[in-house]
Amino acid sequence: MSLHIDHVITSGIFSLDGEDFDVDNNIWLVGDDREVIIIDAAHDHRPIIESVGGRNVKAVICTHAHNDHINAAGELAEAVDAPIWLHPDDTMLWEVVYNDRRVDAPLKDGQLIMLGCDELEILHTPGHSPGGVCVYAPSIGTVFSGDTLFNGGPGATGRSFSDRQILIDSIERQMGNLDPAVIVHTGHGDSTSIGAELPNVAKWRSE
Repeated sequence: MSLHIDHVITSGIFSLDGEDFDVDNNIWLVGDDREVIIIDAAHDHRPIIESVGGRNVKAVICTHAHNDHINAAGELAEAVDAPIWLHPDDTMLWEVVYNDRRVDAPLKDGQLIMLGCDELEILHTPGHSPGGVCVYAPSIGTVFSGDTLFNGGPGATGRSFSDRQILIDSIERQMGNLDPAVIVHTGHGDSTSIGAELPNVAKWRSE
């Protein structure tokens, strides 16, 4: 049974460095009719549970630990009886939101996750945050980029724990060899493609 994607949008507050911003977040569910992985858990767990629709949740994967991508993870994981996975380099950000709840398992670069008969691959892409990751689903030609790569360029930097050149290096290293037709489903805003974004790496470096 082939993988399919469900999409949920929730709204709330992103807080970092003493500032608050209103944001809309994309939550992506990847799976089949029996099992699903949730990519990011933002703001409100209830519409995510509705989209799960009774399927088994293998894991809640956090692309990074900024509050707007994890602030529904605890309630969601408890409600669907699923583990939370996060790259350990973002532990300090996780602990800003959760001082009494640990992540269940670490993500690492190159990790393969079986989902039905398909595999997902974790791509470590530091820069927006140290533990940022993308989730690549080769069988459906899709990468879920969190806040690493957006429609129009790399994710935001200039705040605590971020570095623009490291982020651009990560994008080029991890996504530069992907097929241009691969769809990029982002953490905020519209989707894009590898072919629309990666040719602009040199321009990003000069900006």
